[in-house]
Amino acid sequence: MAINLLNTVQENLHYPQLQKINPNTQEADQSTTTTDNFSQAAIPVILTGLYKLSSSDEGAEAILREENSTDWVSKIFNNNKQEIIEKIAAYSNPQNQISSTELNNIATESIKVIKENLPENATFKDVRLFLSNQTDNIFPYLHASLHAGDLLNDTTVDDNTNKMEGPISSMMHSIGTLFSTPETEEDKTGKI
Repeated sequence: MAINLLNTVQENLHYPQLQKINPNTQEADQSTTTTDNFSQAAIPVILTGLYKLSSSDEGAEAILREENSTDWVSKIFNNNKQEIIEKIAAYSNPQNQISSTELNNIATESIKVIKENLPENATFKDVRLFLSNQTDNIFPYLHASLHAGDLLNDTTVDDNTNKMEGPISSMMHSIGTLFSTPETEEDKTGKI
C-alpha cells in the first residue's frame, strides 16, 4: 500500500490540510490563514530534512534505530537549527515564537510513520528508498522562501521544477527518483 507521508503526518497531528506551492508564483495555491502557515512551512521542511538526513549511513541509522530522540531538529539541521526555526516563524507569523519542541514533535511523528511503513527487518537502504519515494509528495509543498535547500546544502530541493505537475513532469520526476535513489556505503564499494 502506497502511503503519502506528508498527508499522514498532517492528519495524525491534526493540522489543517496543506496547500501545494504554485511553481510560477511560489505561493500556496489557496490562501491560508496565519494559523495554517506553521504546518504549511514546518511539515515539508522537516520531511525534506529527514530525506536529506537519510542520505548518510549515520542519518539513516538514526531514523531507523533511535527511539526517543528529543532533538531531531538539531540532528537534521545541525548548525542551522536556529536559522530554520526563525525562517519558519517568519513564514508562519512573525509575532509568534516557534519552539524547537513543535518541530521535534513533527519529526518524531514522521519517524514513527516511516518506521511503521518499513519492512520488518529494514535496512538503511529501505529508509533511503522510502524517503526518496516520498519526495514527489513533499517537495510540491515546500515554500522557496524558507530556503531549506540552502540550510541542508542541497539547493535542488528548492527547485520549482519539483512543484510542477502533469504527465511530462510526472515522468521526469520518476526518472529523477530512479537516478537519485541513494546508495549505501556497501553499494558504493561493491559489497552487497
